[in-house]
Amino acid sequence: MVVGEKAKNSARNFIENEKPFHLGFLPTEQSNPLTATLEADFRRSSRAGVETLLKPDRDVAEMAKRVLAGGEFRKLAEAGERVLERGGRLVFSGCGATGRLAILLESMWRNGCIEAGLPELADRAASIMTGGDYALVKSVEFFEDFASFGRRQCRDLGVGPKDCFIAITEGGETSSVLGTLVEAAERGAECFLLFNNPAGLLAEKLERSRNAIRDPRVTVLDLFCGPMALAGSTRMQATTSEMLIAGAALEILLCRRSGKTPADFTAGFEAVLDQLTAPEALAELARYIDFEAELYAKGGGVTYFANDYALDIFTDTTERSPTFMLPGFIRADDRISPAPWARVADPALSTPEVWARIFRRAPRCLNWTPDDYRAMGAPESVCAKPPVIGDEAFYAFPVGREVLEVPARRSPSFAVGFLAGPEAGNPALKRRIAEAGQRFDGCRLLTIGGGEGDFMIPCAAEPTPLRLLEHLAVKLALNAISTGTMVKLGRVSGNWMSFVATSNKKLIDRAIRLIAELGRLEYADAAERVFQAMEEVAALPPDAARPSAVQVVLADLKRWPGEK
Repeated sequence: MVVGEKAKNSARNFIENEKPFHLGFLPTEQSNPLTATLEADFRRSSRAGVETLLKPDRDVAEMAKRVLAGGEFRKLAEAGERVLERGGRLVFSGCGATGRLAILLESMWRNGCIEAGLPELADRAASIMTGGDYALVKSVEFFEDFASFGRRQCRDLGVGPKDCFIAITEGGETSSVLGTLVEAAERGAECFLLFNNPAGLLAEKLERSRNAIRDPRVTVLDLFCGPMALAGSTRMQATTSEMLIAGAALEILLCRRSGKTPADFTAGFEAVLDQLTAPEALAELARYIDFEAELYAKGGGVTYFANDYALDIFTDTTERSPTFMLPGFIRADDRISPAPWARVADPALSTPEVWARIFRRAPRCLNWTPDDYRAMGAPESVCAKPPVIGDEAFYAFPVGREVLEVPARRSPSFAVGFLAGPEAGNPALKRRIAEAGQRFDGCRLLTIGGGEGDFMIPCAAEPTPLRLLEHLAVKLALNAISTGTMVKLGRVSGNWMSFVATSNKKLIDRAIRLIAELGRLEYADAAERVFQAMEEVAALPPDAARPSAVQVVLADLKRWPGEK
């Protein structure tokens, strides 16, 4: 690879002027020794690989024992009580995986309140996803670099003194999320901050994190539970731990309103882990991973048919795009962009009906103008051509019965019904899936927690008002499936995601560190190669498959992922 002057200058600028985004010192960005053999274990067998992949989740349970018994969690629950009494809202804010978690927590609360016969409480939760609800189906990665964007979203939601504001950032340093937190504190909300790195380390190394952690208006919940199973992939244990802790707080609040006794969430989570790591569950997870990996290897694709857990599946499939450099969801009329490997749909409803059922509210998308972006200090390239991420663009992605009329453009194309918990035994749902599946080359049924299917993962989670433990079981299973599939397809090297996108500054740093480690290079040399590769990828035709810059560099170094 010949590195040009432009790439050298870009690398030099990144090294000298973007130090706040050099995050290799954070445990969430480091390799976990428990999964160091992940790639090799999947080569031996998918069952062995899944067993390795799930090991770090035990550290989440240990963290939960500490945090759920702590004073900071008690303050969160008490603040929630006060908010409900004074007519305020529980507002969750996040970006990427935690933004999708924020939406899920709001949805869980709304559904739980309605099912508990307390519909008047449903509107007492809200969420902010960096980039708006559009980012639920299509990543808006560069938004996370701008605190001003987060502040604007907080203002748009009307956060105020009656509200309890819970900011969630896996690493504890995401600018947009910290921006929402500062704005909420200034507007008088009771503020909490959840993250997954040691608070002392963050405060020592990063000014933006230090300012938030030491803000007397903010209560900090440090959920540190070690590095991720897949290095840097905070959609794994970090987001799992945040779902467990934030979800437990919501469960406690709803139980108190409905006269029920809250579950022991640490014990419940450990029970879920015990079942998923039992031989039968490992075997079924491995069998399904083999099915999906073989399908993709042939050039095929999957359309997941979902019902109660559609939002969970959207979260996982959307995350696959930046994590493994896969084509994302596309509009129904898009015949240029590469077809997605996986889609999600409810074949019984229209797209607007799907979102109405999932959200139980109107979508919150961003329709900002060029002047709005200029006022927030965005780069002129963004101001001149703002991203199209408003309501109309959001509804353009078919996620309902319209999917049945839109060719998957991948062959063979399979439908996979995904049912969990009580719905897994619903014969009407299964008939609906089977009928819709007739339009595909094949149809399979995957169940979690009961019910007959082609793939049956035994994991009976304890039922609770918000179904928190069932959602956690689904999340752990989906993490294993999507990650395991990508390992088998060569998109993981060791326990690093070597097909990573470079769509924001944090991901650029991650790509540089990956190249430095795998290529045995100095950080500066790796940076130059990454920026040169980014130029080459950007120059590809619009309809071409776009490889990761990391992939390009590894090929040049003749160190393809998985090569020994």
